Amino acid sequence: MSGHKFSVGIFDHEDKVKEAVKALRGEGVKIEEVYSPYAIHGIDDLLGYKMSRLPIAAFLFGMTGTSLALFFLFWTMGYDWPMIIGGKNFASLPPFIPVTFELTVLLAAFGMVFTFFVASDLKPWARPRIFDPRITNDKFAVVVAVEHNSKPQGEIEALMRNAGAEEVNEKTY
Repeated sequence: MSGHKFSVGIFDHEDKVKEAVKALRGEGVKIEEVYSPYAIHGIDDLLGYKMSRLPIAAFLFGMTGTSLALFFLFWTMGYDWPMIIGGKNFASLPPFIPVTFELTVLLAAFGMVFTFFVASDLKPWARPRIFDPRITNDKFAVVVAVEHNSKPQGEIEALMRNAGAEEVNEKTY
């Protein structure tokens, strides 16, 4: 992704960011991302993000863990190496519950971490795009990819300034 032009609007308050997002989306501008030093309540709805499907992945990984644990326990204790312990059945469900629970949680947790990294395109060799170093401290940034919009860059920058941006910069990555 080299050579892509971005317009970056720097804001000093989250309310101005919300108003800018509303104004830009109202004019049909596609916003690449909004960066802030802390989470802004309701910004995902304003940006039009859909609900995450990560809970579905968590459920599927958890069910995989449950299935593998029960299969392994019933196979080893009931078929492969049955042992009579205290006159109980070979394959009784109540003693298998703790192991099943632990494997369910383990596979769900590891699966969620792996799925999150893949879905977020986070990898150790990736170079982060830092549009402004102040966004980790006290400023907010609205980033618009110029080539993804039909409006010219000057009009996008004017919309950001009218929405309350302290400054508007052009970045190329």
